[in-house]
Amino acid sequence: MSVEEIRAALDRHWAASDANDFEAEHDIYHGDAVLEYPQSGERIRGRRNIQITRSKQPSKKRFTVRRVIGGGDLWITEYLLTYDGKPSYTVSIMEFSGDKVARETQYFADPFEASSWRAQWVERMGEA
Repeated sequence: MSVEEIRAALDRHWAASDANDFEAEHDIYHGDAVLEYPQSGERIRGRRNIQITRSKQPSKKRFTVRRVIGGGDLWITEYLLTYDGKPSYTVSIMEFSGDKVARETQYFADPFEASSWRAQWVERMGEA
């Protein structure tokens, strides 16, 4: 796939994720794709199982993509995932095989208060 085609597939995926369109959201995965959540120690095998676990998630969720970077078979998306109004900064690392994702790893980080001791050297970013 070309860079443009992969980027378009990622744009469709994240838009479908935000819209809770579980069919379109999972078009991007191979049937035997693997999704890993290292922070919880979970591995989900298979597109259908990935889709089921996401569709059963009880929280109201929203996705705001901050940036997508990548090339070849490796693509990274930084986004803000909000569960029931609580933000979590998230990184998705997707490994493509052909035109579909074969493996994805997601990392989640809760926001935290900025340390006052470094204020003179930093620039404040927008709120979550």
